[in-house]
Amino acid sequence: MKRSIRLMTLLLTSFQALAQDPQPVPLWPAAAPGALGTADKDIPTLTLYLVPPDKATGAAVVICPGGGYGGLAGHEGRDYALWLNTQGIAGFVLKYRLGSGGYRHPVMLGDAARAVRLVRARAEEWQVDPKRVGIMGSSAGGHLASTLLTHFDAGDANAADVVERQSSRPDLGILCYAVISMGPNTHQGSKNNLLGKDPSPELVKLLSNELQVTPQTPPCFIWHTWEDGAVKVENSLEFALAMRRAGVRFDLHVYEKGGHGLGLGSGHYDPAKWLDWTRDCTSWLKVEGFGRK
Repeated sequence: MKRSIRLMTLLLTSFQALAQDPQPVPLWPAAAPGALGTADKDIPTLTLYLVPPDKATGAAVVICPGGGYGGLAGHEGRDYALWLNTQGIAGFVLKYRLGSGGYRHPVMLGDAARAVRLVRARAEEWQVDPKRVGIMGSSAGGHLASTLLTHFDAGDANAADVVERQSSRPDLGILCYAVISMGPNTHQGSKNNLLGKDPSPELVKLLSNELQVTPQTPPCFIWHTWEDGAVKVENSLEFALAMRRAGVRFDLHVYEKGGHGLGLGSGHYDPAKWLDWTRDCTSWLKVEGFGRK
């Protein structure tokens, strides 16, 4: 066991060395649609954490960090990407636009959709499989991920922009203590930043993603903690129930202990202290054809 941990640590250290300060890639070559300016907050990007070809499975995951739609939590972005790298999966950390920057829905959804399209459009360059592109999110980032999982489209085959011709449907989702609902069980700060303080009932329903699941929703790994005092566990339970009713596969884990915003637990640098969800998710990713066998 100790030898296995040492090998995993060495492997992860090598990935970290390869992934020093990767350069963000803008989602659009010019100003993003709906941009309010040209500051950093107005430019959505992807930061790439690729895997050496001899260790890669070819799968990719777009990662949406949490932060209440008001910020972006680094430990739910880069750390996740490096963890995915240990499974042979390329990680693409999304910097999406935020309510704190003056943005509201549907801007955030547009950024997430563009990210998935961009990975598919540049799949050959980045050496990933365009048919194995997932999305992952924590807390409010989990809401954004679940929004794309339930509000995707097939792309515009006639678009002049080759990126826009790609489907935005993820091939799977990983939802970590996610905000799912905009209803009674929502996280109010996330709701305010996404929809404003007086959204219409129709908009609240549209962005309550437990109400938007269909048989076309991709399979998901969903985890939460019973003790979470920031985002109620009912968010994950109701989303899983909706998937069950729609006949969509899912793997649901509710751990008794732990608060909110756990990420990997102790950080990406210590595989021995990663939380149980990482081991459960590793097994699920193998079942879904994303992880290394």
